[in-house]
Amino acid sequence: MNSSKKEYLKLKDFSVSNESFTLLLNEDLNMLVTHPQPSLEKLPSYYESEDYISHTDHKRGLFEKAYHAVKKVALKNKLKIINTRASKGSLLDIGAGTGDFLLVAKNNGWTTLGIEPNEKAKNNAILKGIDFIDNLTDIPSHSQDVITMWHVLEHVPDLNQYLIELKRILKPNGIVFIAVPNFNSYDAKHYKEFWAAFDVPRHLWHFSKYSIKKLFARVDMELTEILPMKWDSYYVSLLSEKYKTGRMNYISAIYRGWISNRFGKQNLEYSSHIYVLKNKK
Repeated sequence: MNSSKKEYLKLKDFSVSNESFTLLLNEDLNMLVTHPQPSLEKLPSYYESEDYISHTDHKRGLFEKAYHAVKKVALKNKLKIINTRASKGSLLDIGAGTGDFLLVAKNNGWTTLGIEPNEKAKNNAILKGIDFIDNLTDIPSHSQDVITMWHVLEHVPDLNQYLIELKRILKPNGIVFIAVPNFNSYDAKHYKEFWAAFDVPRHLWHFSKYSIKKLFARVDMELTEILPMKWDSYYVSLLSEKYKTGRMNYISAIYRGWISNRFGKQNLEYSSHIYVLKNKK
């Protein structure tokens, strides 16, 4: 990550701190980098919000109820994506949250394991019968058939070292499924500094297709497939409307989400993508 960078966009943390940050463009990787990045000691404080929806099972209002309804459909779709590309075996979900995906996978016959730094979310998952390990470094080498990171890679502080660890624990010909936002999407370009998927400073990195391919090639992993996450454009647009105008603006958000998917169908730049990466022998 030592390549020269130039300023891309100034924006704020609308979710927790209201602090200002800058996105820097790494031209070599076509990737954005959040600046400044919080220290490891301070970083957890930016997650201390009841509105950080992936860490809770709350269904307090229309937005959260809709989120969890869509989430049920998305969980089944994720499992289908994995089952059609990998034989059942060991599955590690990094950033497992409240454990819902691992529960679906476990009930489907996978041997599951999770990593989740948020204690409240992890305790909710443990009550559902999910097994956890504290650190990636504690996992034996070449032990996992599948690794999933659903909107997690953008949160990882030491990105290069993390990719090395993923390579270490994955079996030969094992598969990693990575879901991340796409700053080249229509909704990102429309909402600009209000685009909710920038989510600074919790999101430290902002990926493109090229950056994912190049970063994983460094650890001898091949990008084999890119899949759209069409629901994300609606969810992100709703939050972006709130950040931009102070309210959800459901009609406008749904319209922008629909337009984003229309553009995505044409240029293959959706609001978020799932990247399928295969470990080389």
